[in-house]
Amino acid sequence: MAKKVLIADDEQNIVISLEFLLKREGFEVIVAGDGEAALQMIAEHRPDLVLLDVMMPKRNGYEVCQQIRANSALKGVKVIMLTAKGREIEVAKGMALGADAYVTKPFSTKDLVAEAKRMLGVT
Repeated sequence: MAKKVLIADDEQNIVISLEFLLKREGFEVIVAGDGEAALQMIAEHRPDLVLLDVMMPKRNGYEVCQQIRANSALKGVKVIMLTAKGREIEVAKGMALGADAYVTKPFSTKDLVAEAKRMLGVT
């Protein structure tokens, strides 16, 4: 069964390229354009991995990550935070809230897909 990945980002160009590459690698992909939608999609679809933008409308990525980690039913969900904020304090905050990895924008979509595969044990 294909691993499920949620892309939670409000930047359409990032969503389109990540969605294309992830689907090409055999992942099932779902998309949310804001933090509220991300939480709803997580509850409905139980993704294996969430690619989570920090700066989104309605709820930011930190809040979403915190909600994921507060729900014991979502313990196995991996979270990669995506952000233009690459300062050490932001990285530390994301990791402290339970992110499994932190990637700063701009990033290579190919490298991010490779990291997703590594994290989910997909070859």
